[in-house]
Amino acid sequence: MKLKKLLSLKQWSRIFRNSWQFVVSPQVAMADKLLFTIPVILYWVLPDFMPFLPIDDIGVTMLLTGWFVSRMERKYPALRTGR
Repeated sequence: MKLKKLLSLKQWSRIFRNSWQFVVSPQVAMADKLLFTIPVILYWVLPDFMPFLPIDDIGVTMLLTGWFVSRMERKYPALRTGR
């Protein structure tokens, strides 16, 4: 992801909207959904590098969400919404 897109609120709103769409879609395989949700949940629940500071949790979640959405958009092009 390019730096300009990384800092774009419009890009992140699209990513989070699409991530939810992919997670709740019955057309997306359960293995794909678990590949995203399990690491995110574990990272939020398990002790982390900077206790009591959620900044690293949010950053990792955003990076995983961006990766998940780009992967699902390539794998399930019929589910894509507007760019």
